[in-house]
Order: sequence, then C-alpha cells, then structure tokens
Amino acid sequence: MAMSFLGVKDKTFLISGFANRKSVAWVVSQTLAKEGAHVIFSVRSEKRKNELLALSPNSTVFVCDFECKENVEKLGVELKNSEVKLHGLLHSIAYANYSEGMKPFHETKREDFLQAMEISSFSLVELSNACKPVLVRDASVVTIGISSIEVTAENYGYMAPVKASLEANVRYLAKSFSNFSNIRFNSVNAGPLKTSASAGIPGYLVNYLYAEKLTFRKKALQTSEVSNLAVFLLSPKSSGINGQGVVIDAGMGFNYFDKEIVEDSMQIKS
Repeated sequence: MAMSFLGVKDKTFLISGFANRKSVAWVVSQTLAKEGAHVIFSVRSEKRKNELLALSPNSTVFVCDFECKENVEKLGVELKNSEVKLHGLLHSIAYANYSEGMKPFHETKREDFLQAMEISSFSLVELSNACKPVLVRDASVVTIGISSIEVTAENYGYMAPVKASLEANVRYLAKSFSNFSNIRFNSVNAGPLKTSASAGIPGYLVNYLYAEKLTFRKKALQTSEVSNLAVFLLSPKSSGINGQGVVIDAGMGFNYFDKEIVEDSMQIKS
C-alpha cells in the first residue's frame, strides 16, 4: 500500500469543537482517520461526549468547557497523564450570544463581547499553552477563522472583530512558540458554510446565498473543502507555512463586480 502524501499515518491529533456530523471538527477528524492518523477529541460537555461516542464508540474523548479556565488547565493535565504526544491540534471553537437578536455593533453588550472573545479567541492561547508539554517539537496548530476579518456584515455583529483577534493570536503564538520549538500556528479563513452553528445566526441564510453567487463557480464553499485545507495545514507537508491566515472562499472575495450581482443590485436588465 502506497504511503499517503500527507504523512500523518500513526500520528496523533487533538480535535476540539465537535458539534455534530456537519461540523468542521468532525469532518477533519474523519479525514485524518482515513489517512491513518490517531484522533482524540475535546468536547464542551458530557452531552456532546455522548453524542460523539454514538458516532464513534471507540474514540478517546475529553470534556473541556473553554469558558472555564480550570477546565482548560485540567485538559492539559489529563493529556499529560495519558502520556499522549500530539503532532497537531485543531481549534474549531466559536460562540456568540445572539439570544436577544442582532443589534447594531455600537450596542454590543460588554458581557457578550467578552464572553465571545474568551471562548472564540483567547481559548486558542489557553489551549496551546495547556497542550505545550504534549506537543511534539514540530507540531501544527490550526484554528478556523473567517475569510475576511474586515467584513461588516450586519448579521455577523461583533464576531468579526473577535475573529480578527483570533487571527492576530495565531501570529503571536507562532512567534512566541518559535523561541523553543518549530511548532506552527495557522488559521483556515473560510467563507460562509452551511453548518448547524451558522444556522443560529440571525439572517445568515440570505448572506450565505449571496456569498454563493459571489463565488467564481457559483457554488458555495463545502465543509469538506475547508476540512481538506485544515488537514493539509495540520500535516508535515505544510511545514513552510507559519503564522498565516489561509483564505478559502471559492473566489468570493475577488468577485464584487460580478455582472449578475451588479445587475441584480442595480435592477439592470441586459
């Protein structure tokens, strides 16, 4: 049997952020497993753990709520005690409180913004630090960002600046870890995806369909495509990429003046 190009066979990866079959974290885990890698999971709650075990009964699953500092520290201890050596980890964690509906950005509540920042951005710093003792010297850390941190979509609210913080953390972690290792940090900056998490964002579907029209191919980005990029960045084949935000959006970000979009918006008939 030919060896996989990616070179992840028999290597161990921690996947955080599983929600369901549609989540990026789950698809990444399945791709890694198909390539012969050993995958372990970190999930938010016992409920999530049971849901994951229903899909993959033999998986190793740790519970860690990233809103709780003690939970992250406990995860680090549990990983160390298990004597695992991680060749990479995926951080696919994000949360925003939209329970009161979408508000203008200037009306963002302090507690909502800080909670989103803690869970969606700073958790990457805490997770990386907690896993430092068990990461091999040339491990790869990958997080999931958005294709444009400058986006001012009204139905994305304060999450754009939170994701901008996440992308900055990637660069600072890459620099900080370079003082004692060759551990790399990168983000997959994805265009709009159809996931259960995105379904909870008010008005998301309309923007998703609009984004689909903006792609060069007129077909929305697929979760599997984002997963493939994440797996590549986790693999040793991406060894020269560090501190980067790699955009994957099927060309959406370069297609503002697509004829169809312009004519529709200006109500022009050819």
